Amino acid sequence: MTEKVSKEELKQRLTQEQYEVTQNSATERAFTGEYDDFYEEGIFVDIVSGEPLFSSNDKYDAGCGWPSFSKPIQKRGIKELRDTSHGMERVEVRSNEANSHLGHLFNDGPQEKGGMRYCINSAAMKFIPKSKLKEAGYEEYISEFN
Repeated sequence: MTEKVSKEELKQRLTQEQYEVTQNSATERAFTGEYDDFYEEGIFVDIVSGEPLFSSNDKYDAGCGWPSFSKPIQKRGIKELRDTSHGMERVEVRSNEANSHLGHLFNDGPQEKGGMRYCINSAAMKFIPKSKLKEAGYEEYISEFN
């Protein structure tokens, strides 16, 4: 398990947008995130803790303005919580270890991939390219891309 980092340390390490998204459940503006129109092979990890979240193999263009995935790389890596903010009934997605706000889960994804859409803020993630998985300590995920 990842050691808990203080809010002050996070404010130093993260951009203001990354901090607001992960710690205060903010949402980046649609079509502005680094990973919305991004299709390299690799994995996406929590910007706070580094815990693996999603594989590029499960990323697709939902046209919503945020990176969308059909499933997490490991179900145990995320938490799904009821969210009734903003007058809506939604499912919030958070990282399991760091409890970072990632985005929301909707049931309007591609049916052939299970029908789910994990709509995730780019600011909550860091991308690890396939070619750097081993050196970054994510060797176990190399098999995702064979």
